[in-house]
Amino acid sequence: MSSSVLIEHANAVAILTLNRPHKLNAINYDMADTLLRLLDDIEEDPTLGAVILTGAGERAFSAGGDIHEFSRSVSAGEAVVMREFVRRGQTLTARLEAFPKPVIVAVNGLAYGGGCEITEAAHLAVASERAVFAKPEIKLGMPPTFGGTQRLSRLAGRKRALELLLTGDTFSAERACTMGLVNRVVAHERLMTTAQELAERTLVHAPAARSAIIDAVTRGLNMTIGEGLNKEAEAFARLVPSHDLSEGLTAWIERRPPIYSGD
Repeated sequence: MSSSVLIEHANAVAILTLNRPHKLNAINYDMADTLLRLLDDIEEDPTLGAVILTGAGERAFSAGGDIHEFSRSVSAGEAVVMREFVRRGQTLTARLEAFPKPVIVAVNGLAYGGGCEITEAAHLAVASERAVFAKPEIKLGMPPTFGGTQRLSRLAGRKRALELLLTGDTFSAERACTMGLVNRVVAHERLMTTAQELAERTLVHAPAARSAIIDAVTRGLNMTIGEGLNKEAEAFARLVPSHDLSEGLTAWIERRPPIYSGD
């Protein structure tokens, strides 16, 4: 496995670290492919219930796509750059967004371009007070390509998203929190502890219920309210015969902590 992404386990949490600090953790093709392979492994591992994604070094979560590698794909033509860059990036962010286990981004520094798009796609995000965000693709003469034109507007609203997309201006962790891009801003030295605590707060609940909520919310955002309500009802219906729903109800009635089997 490539060293462009490091993995370690902390209890039932997989911690993935983007590991190109000398390049501000720019996302090259190897890093994107490695992330996708690791996510496949984590999904299949029943001992892992959540993911924390952060960046190596003190300066950046990720400064975005690897411009040198991307430029070579652009030079090779539309078909090549669409396959090598755009589809790869959109596959990664879509995978994070729909991942059946909670994904928490711990933004430890710069989150520009693709780094910001990964943050947008993740289920939850905690930012260091040192974090700085930007949508700088317009400065390269292009729009975002990993989903940034779509997800940011859904999170922040059309006008706030367009201001950032059309100017390329940087914005603070506090503004990112106000817009709904991150859940909270914490002292830098508390970043990973806070992300771990947040992950563990999700892990006390039934795995199937966590996955059902993620699926219903992610899919429902692109549906009408009526379709979304049907999706929510379907998610619940699938859990009706499960041990964990029965256990959750029984434990509540008996006023004791539930013991989930994970089915």
